[in-house]
Amino acid sequence: MYKIIFFILLSLTLNAKIVDGVAILVQDEPITTLDIKKMMQESHLDQTKTIDLLIRKKLEEQEIKARKIEVTNDEVIDEIKNMAKQNNMTVNQFYEAVTNSENMTSSEIQQKIKERITNQKLFQAIAFSHMEEPDEQEIKDYYELHKSQFNHAQSFSTVVYESKQKDILQEKVDNPMFYSPEISRHDQVFEYNKIAPQLADLLEKTPLNGFSPIIPNGKNGYVSFYIQSVTKNKDVNLDEMKAQITNMIMADKREQVLKEYFDRARLNANIKTIRMPE
Repeated sequence: MYKIIFFILLSLTLNAKIVDGVAILVQDEPITTLDIKKMMQESHLDQTKTIDLLIRKKLEEQEIKARKIEVTNDEVIDEIKNMAKQNNMTVNQFYEAVTNSENMTSSEIQQKIKERITNQKLFQAIAFSHMEEPDEQEIKDYYELHKSQFNHAQSFSTVVYESKQKDILQEKVDNPMFYSPEISRHDQVFEYNKIAPQLADLLEKTPLNGFSPIIPNGKNGYVSFYIQSVTKNKDVNLDEMKAQITNMIMADKREQVLKEYFDRARLNANIKTIRMPE
């Protein structure tokens, strides 16, 4: 009798912990408080924007399941080959470049590529009309509006400082003469066109002979970049950039279509807020 009561109480306790961990239900599928905290750390967004992002992601996942959208390993490998070719790299060089800039393993890179292809297929399934490619005037207008994105540095010569402890790394940033065996360092050159846009933006905003803000390094630690020198890029030739700008415009249009679709889906979805992270 006592054993039965014990197991009932234990079951209730475990269930309570599970429920306590759920922050939001999207069509009865959970987003946990841990999901929110982890995404906030990775994205550097506030809680409201992080929740919006996670709800959108959950709705996308449900739409992908409903439409039975799948991506094969062959599709992922082919896309990686194409991306490497577009950047004048071998596949190994592509993996190395992404690993150096994003601290991602090869399997994590493949997963990101898979998500990208899935998103493209989702758009193709949702879009009801063909999008026209931009004309010359639209390309020129886009270039003028986003000129700072194209007139960028060519490369950054940096010293990369990493530590498992953020406070120790912060002390190094505040006092460059500070030394700790808990901080590792190595020289590294980052080429603008071979790193993630977020990292490129971070390095461009960091002053010469200064430290970047401390960010997670993806390896349960933290990193800051000291800018030693910056190689300026040559003047941008608009004709040479047309293909890239066209892709950027089309990507913006695709995202707008998806945003409008999932904004409507969110209005019609059964979303329940249970608790927020403390």
